[in-house]
Amino acid sequence: MDQFLSLVVSAVLLAGLYAAMAFGLGLIYGVLRIVNLAHGGVIMAGAYTTWVLFTRFGMDPYLSIPIVVPLAFLFGVGLYKGLVRFLPRGAAGGVQSLLLLFGVWLVMQNVAYLLFSGNDQAIRTSYSTRGLSLLGVIVPLNRLVVFVIGLLTLAVLHVLLTRTYVGKAIRAVAQNPDSCTLVGIDVERIYTLTFAIGTALAGLAGLLLSTLFAFNPGAGAVELLKSFVIVVLGGLGSVVGIALGAFVLATVEVFSILVLPSFLTAAVGFVLLVLVLVFRPGGLFGQKVLS
Repeated sequence: MDQFLSLVVSAVLLAGLYAAMAFGLGLIYGVLRIVNLAHGGVIMAGAYTTWVLFTRFGMDPYLSIPIVVPLAFLFGVGLYKGLVRFLPRGAAGGVQSLLLLFGVWLVMQNVAYLLFSGNDQAIRTSYSTRGLSLLGVIVPLNRLVVFVIGLLTLAVLHVLLTRTYVGKAIRAVAQNPDSCTLVGIDVERIYTLTFAIGTALAGLAGLLLSTLFAFNPGAGAVELLKSFVIVVLGGLGSVVGIALGAFVLATVEVFSILVLPSFLTAAVGFVLLVLVLVFRPGGLFGQKVLS
């Protein structure tokens, strides 16, 4: 019973990180219909930015959120205005966006190798080894904080999309950009804002990742793949579905250790992805537009 409870707590806390990783990817796809392969590079850059602020300026990782997230937002604005907005829309644009953003990811990765070498880096604070008792299970403090931030991110994103004019404009553009142009919505501006918000969320995910795991310039690849799995599981374009998809993936991965060797648990999510694509292409929770 104690082991089962420990696994449940671990799955819930891991789901918070996974959801934070996938929100940006799902948002950008839901509006622009672009699979942002640079997502992994931004996660890696967010981790290194947090590490630089911590090692050079002694800034606590969580207190650096007001710096890392706006920097990622500005990078997203520059990336969209400088490259992405010139891509054609439709199927041809989708293929070109994959190639373009994969190239951006490779450039970011190699710049990181030049600046930081290929050595693993880690952030160790005074509370990195501390834990709290939760339902009789000792939970690392960092994991609990990451879960809370992931939950707050979900709440803020949901309120933004459902209770604000900008959010309603984003949802409208996701459904029918041509009609939005007729009623005076600046579609290009909404695209820019959406891409920037999605990139900022990826930067936040990198910050959270850096507080839990060691990383190097190759970081972001596994996170990108898991984010894609979560987005497909939750239904393309569904924010709440992404959170549920993150919980499903985390639960399957955590409980798979009971029946599989540890080195095979990472593959479980991809097996689940194949099964969902075959039997429920719209996702486990249905395909919605930024619900």
